[in-house]
Amino acid sequence: MTERRLHLNAVIYGLGSHEAAWRLPESDPLAIMTLDYWVDIASRAEAGGFDALFLGDVLALQEGADRHLSNTMDPFVILSALAAVTTRIGLIGTASTSFDHPFHLARRFGSLDHISKGRASWNIVTSSNAREAHNFGLDGMPAHADRYARAEDVVTAVKALWHSWEPGAQLADQRSGQYLDMAKVHRIDHVGPYVQTRGPLNIPRSPQGHPVLAQAGSSPAGRAFAARHADIVFTVQSSLPEAQVFYAEMKELAKAAGRDPAHLLILPGIIPVVGETKDVAEARLAEMNALAVHEHLIAKLSAFLGRDLSGLDLDAPLPEETEPSKGTEASQSRVAALVGIARRDALTLRQLLLRLASGRGHLLTVGTGQYVASVMQEWFENGAADGFNVMCPVMPADLQSFSALVMPELARLGLRTDVQTETLRERYRLPAH
Repeated sequence: MTERRLHLNAVIYGLGSHEAAWRLPESDPLAIMTLDYWVDIASRAEAGGFDALFLGDVLALQEGADRHLSNTMDPFVILSALAAVTTRIGLIGTASTSFDHPFHLARRFGSLDHISKGRASWNIVTSSNAREAHNFGLDGMPAHADRYARAEDVVTAVKALWHSWEPGAQLADQRSGQYLDMAKVHRIDHVGPYVQTRGPLNIPRSPQGHPVLAQAGSSPAGRAFAARHADIVFTVQSSLPEAQVFYAEMKELAKAAGRDPAHLLILPGIIPVVGETKDVAEARLAEMNALAVHEHLIAKLSAFLGRDLSGLDLDAPLPEETEPSKGTEASQSRVAALVGIARRDALTLRQLLLRLASGRGHLLTVGTGQYVASVMQEWFENGAADGFNVMCPVMPADLQSFSALVMPELARLGLRTDVQTETLRERYRLPAH
């Protein structure tokens, strides 16, 4: 059996994972609207040895957009540009099954896979924000179960479209004048409960057969969906025991779905605040936290929990009765993670707000490169992770610090080795499709 390798994606959302990243003196709050910013980040991540860039997306201005960076450009536009200036790093883009048609999804990601020579990946989301629904003419988001039922239908159709061309269908025989072998190009005639598409796709089979599929839902419906479809799972876990339980459950679900559990990679999010010394790292986090806008964070946490928290004592614990309201359609896993952190660590509301600001419930590690690498090693070697989605707090400085201080330690521990591969699937050691 091939020895395991720690997989690392660089998650890029705005100017970093910390809510206050845009307010630091070192930051240019307008940089994300320029191609130069994205090229710089991609170049640093590729040179640092990351396996892929992971771009999130939201299809609306978020709650409290007047107090934090909320504007986002289309990931397809950014990743298409980055495909031209990178050669190795994977390109993971987020797109919603709630609002996109399967033909568009299949064609866009298939096109990205072609122009990147096999480095494309789709982060499948179902969306949960009512503001997004309003932008697409809906009164609100459907119930959680309905969103996953639609996702199942959409992804089934997308996969069928990707495979509507058999290998070798594109002949391009200039002498005979035959371009396609139409016996190898098929309609799919997908008629599902939510979407319909006849096919075939109007681009050839892509270099990976089909792009890598990523998914982040941790609810029971999300886990079952990932076990059937995902290659990598992006999860929110903040303690080793919780991560071990999730990891074991996902591997068992994959096995029950008839898959090799080794081909479902579990990548928790990690927020690394790294310094030459622990004091330097702690001062870095304190600098960011000092610029967080508490009023905005209270509004955001209230929206997550479905309960108005304004007026509560910030230096008292989260009220015992605080649980997500049954009517909220916010991310169930994210809400559970935040409430769990507050209970486990006996956090005051103020402390919980700062945890929300720094990474929305993901594993927060503050210290030297050696310390951060040791935490990652512990999770990797003890059944909690196959790698990590690295969510650096402020771009590009913290990405550069991770590359300079953590990556060499991971290599020293034997967890990261340089690999020469053609496609992202090969880099993740996943089977071709």
